[in-house]
Amino acid sequence: MDAMTMDAVTMDMDTERKNALRLDEPSNAPKRALMYAMGYTAGQMTKPLVGVVNSFGEAAPGHIHLRAVARAVKDGVLAAGGTPMEFNTIAVCDGLAMGHGGMRYSLPSRELIADSVECMARAHRFDALVFIPSCDKTVPGMLMAAARLNLPCAFVSGGPMLSVDGTDLNTVFEAVGAVRAGALSPEALSELEKTACPGCGSCSGMFTANSMNCLCEALGIALPGNGTAPAVSAERIRLAKDTGAAVMALLRGDVRPSRLLTGAALANALRVDMALGCSTNSVLHLAALAHELGFAFDLARVNEISDATPNLCRLAPAGAHHVQDLHRAGGVYAVIKALAENGAFDAGALTAAGVPFADTLPGRGGGNGDGTVIRPFGAPYSATGGLSALFGNLAERGAVVKRSAVAADMLRFTGNARVFDGEEAALPDIFAGRISPGDVVVIRYEGPAGGPGMREMLSPTSAIAGMGLDASVALLTDGRFSGATRGAAIGHISPEAAAGGLLAYVRDGDRILIDIPAHRLELLADPAEIARRREAAPAKPRRAPAGYLGRYAKTVSSADRGAVVGRGGRA
Repeated sequence: MDAMTMDAVTMDMDTERKNALRLDEPSNAPKRALMYAMGYTAGQMTKPLVGVVNSFGEAAPGHIHLRAVARAVKDGVLAAGGTPMEFNTIAVCDGLAMGHGGMRYSLPSRELIADSVECMARAHRFDALVFIPSCDKTVPGMLMAAARLNLPCAFVSGGPMLSVDGTDLNTVFEAVGAVRAGALSPEALSELEKTACPGCGSCSGMFTANSMNCLCEALGIALPGNGTAPAVSAERIRLAKDTGAAVMALLRGDVRPSRLLTGAALANALRVDMALGCSTNSVLHLAALAHELGFAFDLARVNEISDATPNLCRLAPAGAHHVQDLHRAGGVYAVIKALAENGAFDAGALTAAGVPFADTLPGRGGGNGDGTVIRPFGAPYSATGGLSALFGNLAERGAVVKRSAVAADMLRFTGNARVFDGEEAALPDIFAGRISPGDVVVIRYEGPAGGPGMREMLSPTSAIAGMGLDASVALLTDGRFSGATRGAAIGHISPEAAAGGLLAYVRDGDRILIDIPAHRLELLADPAEIARRREAAPAKPRRAPAGYLGRYAKTVSSADRGAVVGRGGRA
């Protein structure tokens, strides 16, 4: 849909919305009767209707507390003269879905979230929306819905979980590998699992959920503190109230996502992504958001921005700090300020406060004083950003790695392939000690269509790290990784194996070159031999599961295009 068509649709929707409950219109009597049935007054019907999109549920610690956040949002809307109306979306917990077939539903849930919000917002003709995401797929799913609907809106997440004594969920995953290697007792693991996740919130490192919630600040669609104020803090509740009030101001000023989520905003998000060292999943989700907005997204652009943006933060799993430490050091806006002062952030972009970033940055703290959580721009952890895209015969359309979490000795690495068709096939060999230093573990047929669902490989990467091999073993996959992954873990390989990518033709013992500084990923095999393999053994057919996954697999695009469904079909 082009811009003129979108504007026309928006105007038509606005007209319908304004007329939906008019008290002087007899034909609206049935609608008003239903509103009265829910306890709304005539006065409330005349005020702007603000949809409060809550992802509350009792199946994930990131969402268990969101009733309180929603109550605070509604208080803010009410105080600012609006009528809040809450509804819910689904929310998959990636940690609980990890390591089994349930993970195939995690990424596809992003599309369901976007579609369900579209259905509710269009059907009920809300004037504005406040989104309350928390965990991995709720944030990008709601961002996609915001872009699609183009209603005045703002985001406030549930906030990060606290870390106690430096532990987090990834500590537990890696401890499983340590137990298998005999480096930790089962009793110690039992004690750790009771304390590593001390309460509600999205898991405490710079994993995918916290990455995306921080990037909402960089996109300008969330207020300062959205990504970092702890879930259990009173500050989180105050922020929710302020967001409810802010969306009313955006509504009065007719500030819509089309003014916030611009090309400049996407570039800003990528710059902050590089400075923070965010999850590789952030690239997948920003590509999907760009698709929703009608912008081109090229993985080569990731490298351009990474090469020009220093990595200022090394939060878990790349370092010892957690999101609560970033918050105390000044939060995302302290990072934005450092970038903007050095020409690495467009401070003219608009924010959810209705003003440009430039108006919000004066007076922001410059960090925690000792420069360990947020390094100065001139003395970063590394001169380049936290993520890199790799290209070569193994990834003609690209692959992604969290460069900031890779040991220095693994940035350039040539190893021997150990090939597995699926995660379940790889884990027994890893746990049995059959993976050796110098190996490259290849897990294929886990892509968006071939999986289907592009599962996260946190179990194998954590097992490798827990067994002390993360500085000597690499892992390649057409699946993806949790933000908690560390080491030379390269995912999103496109084309995927099921689409006939070269990954499908790698064999045990093949030599694989990884050169992250040069952005290269190559199978070191003679082209004639590769051609013989392609002719002798075509890629395995895609899975054809029943239900939602079957429909998803038929229409999902490749990872380099955001693994989106629908418009444009599978690429």
